[in-house]
Amino acid sequence: MSFSAVTTLAADQGDGPSISVVHPDIITAHILTRLDGQTLAAASCASSELHSFSAKEKLWRDASIATWPSITDPRVNDLISTFPAGHRSFFSDSFPLLDHSPSQFNFSPSSPTAELISAVDIFYKDQLIFSKVQESETESGWFLCSPFRVDLLDRKETVPTPIQHVGEDHKSLKHLEDNLSLSWIVIDPTRKRAANLSSRTAVTVQRHWLTGEIQLRFATILAGEKKGEYVQCGMVVTCKGSGSEGRELHVREVSMQMEGMEGNHLNGRESLVILERAIEGGKRRKEVKGKAKYEEYLEMKRERRERKERREKALDMICIAAGVTIFMAFWSFALFR
Repeated sequence: MSFSAVTTLAADQGDGPSISVVHPDIITAHILTRLDGQTLAAASCASSELHSFSAKEKLWRDASIATWPSITDPRVNDLISTFPAGHRSFFSDSFPLLDHSPSQFNFSPSSPTAELISAVDIFYKDQLIFSKVQESETESGWFLCSPFRVDLLDRKETVPTPIQHVGEDHKSLKHLEDNLSLSWIVIDPTRKRAANLSSRTAVTVQRHWLTGEIQLRFATILAGEKKGEYVQCGMVVTCKGSGSEGRELHVREVSMQMEGMEGNHLNGRESLVILERAIEGGKRRKEVKGKAKYEEYLEMKRERRERKERREKALDMICIAAGVTIFMAFWSFALFR
């Protein structure tokens, strides 16, 4: 029996056959195990019976690992088991993308966290090319006062990819934008919560004119500490050609930073407050137009910069006028004394 047939039985409210006619072992062992996490979540909402069948931890663990291979890390796996509903809670936190909302502005985190854990996976089409887990402590003075940044690769470390023959034309860059995806899940061990901070697909893809490096930027726009303020949680994947002719693309940088609307990089203390608020109180949506929201953010930055320039120009004119007035008054006083 197909999954569509099972959901049809589950949704049948009349006198026809219901899902109860299907043996539970067939549903759990031969149907639900074949579903990905998103479809499993949809199936669990189809009926109370399917909700009960899909509550098994192993189903959600397998679906989560298939979606994010990085969480097979023992530390992360053990941590997820402490979530309220295990891997099911983790999936519901991490699969939908974060979407900033005015309701976040008045949100106060319940308690400070001592560390953040990043679980990162990069895919080219459906093939995993990079996976890593990294812990970041959040209590030292160095973290709190320095610009917030998480680097997953050392300077001399590179990661080979199956991507070859990347040209310098727009078509090649568009191919990377469409086919290279990033998942960056930040886990808060204190709250037993997680959030995927990536836009999944790149919001910009640019080639450096001198080095030839290709930089893919993934970004989520989050609410700042003040109403009307927004920050960019930006993740950068930098690739460069390697091999005899430079046709084999290698990943050279995978990093995350927080940037304010003035173009300033936020320090650890500022970033931690925003991340805690986003992880615990941020709204999740299945579909978020990350590129459109990023472009809206850039437009807000441009308008903000222009307003600032107009204010500064007006202030300069006032200062010049005041200076001329004082100068003329001084000479008038000196001449007619």
